[in-house]
Amino acid sequence: MNLLDVQSGPEKTDIYSVGELNHYVHDVLSTDPLLRRIWVRGEISNLTNHGSGHKYFTLKDTHSQLNCVMFRNYCRSLTFEPEAGMNVLAQGDIDVYEVRGNYQLVVTALRPDGMGELHIALEKLKKKLSAQGLFDVGHKMPLPPFPRRVGVATSPTGAVLHDIINVTRRRFPVDILLSPTVVQGENAMESIVRSIKRLNDRDVDVIILARGGGSLEDLWPFNSEQVARAIYDSQIPVVSAVGHETDFTVADLTADIRAPTPSAAAELVVPDREEVKTRIEMVRSHLVISITDRFKHHINHLEHLENSIDARRLIGTLNQHFQRVDELGERLNLTMDRELGLHQKHLESYVSKLNAVSPLNTLKRGYSIVLHEDRVVRSINDVKKGDALEIRVIDGRINCKVTEKEENI
Repeated sequence: MNLLDVQSGPEKTDIYSVGELNHYVHDVLSTDPLLRRIWVRGEISNLTNHGSGHKYFTLKDTHSQLNCVMFRNYCRSLTFEPEAGMNVLAQGDIDVYEVRGNYQLVVTALRPDGMGELHIALEKLKKKLSAQGLFDVGHKMPLPPFPRRVGVATSPTGAVLHDIINVTRRRFPVDILLSPTVVQGENAMESIVRSIKRLNDRDVDVIILARGGGSLEDLWPFNSEQVARAIYDSQIPVVSAVGHETDFTVADLTADIRAPTPSAAAELVVPDREEVKTRIEMVRSHLVISITDRFKHHINHLEHLENSIDARRLIGTLNQHFQRVDELGERLNLTMDRELGLHQKHLESYVSKLNAVSPLNTLKRGYSIVLHEDRVVRSINDVKKGDALEIRVIDGRINCKVTEKEENI
């Protein structure tokens, strides 16, 4: 359809539906190169974070406003959290939402506008990640004392890699495994995250994440939440060496150790072989001294034992012990005789007391015991006429029957 051919008359062929018109406008705008990948500056308002992951908002200035949409796949690359009232630079394509006939900016990249906004966004992200525990000291891992292989995530073309290689070669040669990484620009954040994950799947003992110095905008990928979480989730210790000593990024705060420069990171990761040699020599010296002292101690102890088992001294010592055994034996016999005599007297006393109350002695004196059904008869009420009785005397039993009972008056 060509709108230039539309006549002013109401011919049937000159009438178009709303959908056809919106579709035509969409085609015109979407094919205009001047409206592709344009940058727009404005203040965010009417921000909606949809449950689908898309963001809908309006960019406005003192004169106008522009509807914007940022789809989920582009939102994932954001290095800050957009908020209402924030001044931003938005890159995208002008398009028409045909359902409503609204023209809008389909945003593909979003960044804070100006240093002030960058610092505000950075501070907000730091507070958020700190509250979630990503900077906690308790989560940080120690560096291995003697790494076999060091993983490096940095640009393969910059001076950073050469500095790391030169320092490790000078201090303590180790294997270097490079994961080529984009460290600046709009693809940097995703590249850094991929490199950290890739090195976690390799046989490395420690990871150095490094790049040279630059402006806050240059270092911005290292201030992203995605990079911070990739470092936090790493199962291998990460040393962050981003920028110069005065630069301090979110990656530095999340890493297990922060180095002021890439060269300093290499010095932290590998030991100095001269220092190792010196330390080994000191340990060797202490070990020799310790072994010598222990050897002398055992020699002195053996000499003491040798003197202690001299034949004459041994016989004299044995005689002393023999005499002591005899003395203790005599003392034991005296003690046993005294104790046995004492117990004998106690036993005789107890026997005498028992005899005094023994029923047998009572029977010897002419008394007897009357039993009825194996029970002692103590009263006339315990039996009745005709009961069989057993009378026990000193030399036997007498069986009889009750023929009569008479109560004492």
